[in-house]
Amino acid sequence: MMFRWLAILSVMTLQLGSFAQDISIRGRFVSKGSAVPYASVALKGSSQGTSSDMNGHFMIELELPGNYVLVATGLGFVRKEISFKATSDAMDLGDIELVGDINGLEEVVITGTMREVSRSDSPVSVEVITPALFRKNPSPSLFDAVGMVNGVRPQINCSVCNTGDIHINGMEGPYTMVLIDGMPIVSGLSTVYGLSGIPTSLVERVEIVKGPGSSLYGSEAMGGLVNVITKDPVLAPRAVVDLMATTYQEYNADIGLRFGQKKVSDLLGVSVFNYSVPVDHNNDGFTDVTLQERVSLFNKFTVRRPDSKVASIAVRYVHEDRWGGDMKWTPAFAGSDSLYGENIATRRWEVIGQYQLPVPGNLTAQLSANGHQQRSFYGTTPYDADQRVFFAQLYGSKRFGARHDALYGLAYRYTWYDDNTIGTARYEGEVRHNAPQILPLPGLFLQDEWSVTETHKLLLGYRVDHDRNHGLVQSPRIAYKWAPNGRWAVRANFGTGYRVVNLFTEEHAALTGSRQVLIEGDLLPERSLNGTLNIIRKWPGEKRFFGLDGSLFYTHFSNRILPDYTTDQDQIIYRNLNGHGTSRGASLNLEARIGNPLRVIAGATWMQVFTVQDGISSTQYFAPEWSGTITASYEFPKQWTADLTGQWYGPMRLPIQTNDFRPEYSPTYALINLQVTHKFNDRFECYGGVKNMLNFMPRDPLMRPSDPFDRNANDPSTNPNGYTFDTSYMYAPVQGARGFIGVRWALN
Repeated sequence: MMFRWLAILSVMTLQLGSFAQDISIRGRFVSKGSAVPYASVALKGSSQGTSSDMNGHFMIELELPGNYVLVATGLGFVRKEISFKATSDAMDLGDIELVGDINGLEEVVITGTMREVSRSDSPVSVEVITPALFRKNPSPSLFDAVGMVNGVRPQINCSVCNTGDIHINGMEGPYTMVLIDGMPIVSGLSTVYGLSGIPTSLVERVEIVKGPGSSLYGSEAMGGLVNVITKDPVLAPRAVVDLMATTYQEYNADIGLRFGQKKVSDLLGVSVFNYSVPVDHNNDGFTDVTLQERVSLFNKFTVRRPDSKVASIAVRYVHEDRWGGDMKWTPAFAGSDSLYGENIATRRWEVIGQYQLPVPGNLTAQLSANGHQQRSFYGTTPYDADQRVFFAQLYGSKRFGARHDALYGLAYRYTWYDDNTIGTARYEGEVRHNAPQILPLPGLFLQDEWSVTETHKLLLGYRVDHDRNHGLVQSPRIAYKWAPNGRWAVRANFGTGYRVVNLFTEEHAALTGSRQVLIEGDLLPERSLNGTLNIIRKWPGEKRFFGLDGSLFYTHFSNRILPDYTTDQDQIIYRNLNGHGTSRGASLNLEARIGNPLRVIAGATWMQVFTVQDGISSTQYFAPEWSGTITASYEFPKQWTADLTGQWYGPMRLPIQTNDFRPEYSPTYALINLQVTHKFNDRFECYGGVKNMLNFMPRDPLMRPSDPFDRNANDPSTNPNGYTFDTSYMYAPVQGARGFIGVRWALN
């Protein structure tokens, strides 16, 4: 199958030559003698553009001679316009000097306000991950890559099937809303599996907002937002190949092709991941890492319109099979009680489109649809689920006077969900009927960004959604920014959030087959109230740069839904909290650039996440009080670069059984990675290194792996403490030190 796809892609590549343009414009971006890689360049007044390669070179093709203006923007550099007259078939503009921005990194962000603004101008604090950061610690999926952001933690929820979600400031995955190009594609059922199917090769950047965002994005945006911005076909390289392998015999291939340059630009991406060799380094008889076979196909079209208005559509299909369990397990044992295994087959499709209407002003229609199918066994427990989500949004912006930027919109989301659990069952007496969950959710939102003065900015936002079970749900917010100069910025944000419950996403351990699920009463929608104070201070200079980014955050939750593990160790009981929940803490990020060769980004977060019920306070599971991240890069002569990346976590509370011999709190640990990269030329580079170089692995992630079906759980001679098989004691990947090597090739 893979060879067939590669053959098709090769034929398509050969056809690209027929679309060649008449005039080729070349150049190279530099800053103080050093190349500026991955800078964006576009023709002013049109949507035609590209980006520079690893050594700063770029090429853009024109149809007709004439006078043109190139607009160059680079991460951390001042925007620059270059005027020229195209007269011949080929022109070389030579080296183009870009000047460093004294305000530091000036990414364009959209997530905080649903409007494209520079990061420093946004009244809402937004953190950005770019492909340059991804490449410092290469990963086959977005799930692992987002862990490079301070306060954001990829949590593996099951030590057998290795599914997981994203925690922001200690809040569980269901509180994190994942968007693709601003639309809620990854939600509900797919939050557990959807992130692992997003290859980093298709990502232009990832924008992260910590704290509720329901005033713009509605349900599920209680703890934070992760917005995945896919690449623009106009700016993507003509061809990209990234191949990586590890000593665990994990293989990953990302291939991207861009074709079409006149009316339509098309970006085709193929990502393949394979890991099929069982490993049991901790000697518990179970696979340390889930075996996976995944193929992700992505195609995005951008239409070039005369008025430069947006028109694009993207489709993606993900096919994944994974299994973990007894080392002797094979698919023939699926669902049987001979050998324990958990196998999951996922099939997922997505369609994403947006179109800026040809009317005065700025009015944009967004449409998306996705289907997610899962067929699986957790031991002898089958779990079959289907979910379809349809989303439509019409929003516009208008400037009133010189100081007011208004945003308004209508949104509608329709979720259809069905599975074989009690979550979609209806009983008439003792007769059970299937009752798929249907959640229509229309909404209206308004926002005004008021530039009070040159240094003061105020944002007021309001959203109201109508849930058929709970009526009108209102979500107001207010944000304030004070920036007296490019060295200081102070942001204060206050907002609310809410979440309509999807049982599956509450806790994946509910479906591992090791515990029974019980629901007490009707689960009401959760509500949250959040406040954040963010202060940024920068010390720019010609040869060095220092920056501090500090935040204080506090979130209060009501109607919170908590899984009860302790009442009965064979059950998980879900109920609304009779009390409140709290997430509070502080984070600090440091960025330092010392000369050209050395750059360091480090961060630390202190937090307390707990619940109070009936006057009793308890710490939340899997929420470390301390955590941190570090990225350090050094550029050596002759195109060599070394990157050190890592995360460290303090003790976190874990679910244990009665008289459990395992500690209730995990140890402090760090996951450190080292990579060395060498650039051979403008198109080709190789890299290699070690992941988890400290070789940390959690101890005893499984309880009683020798008796996964609990056949002898009541035997006092072999099990005097009455332990039962459990997979939820999982706080770090069960994967020790491993080497990796890879190559990248790009053609602009």
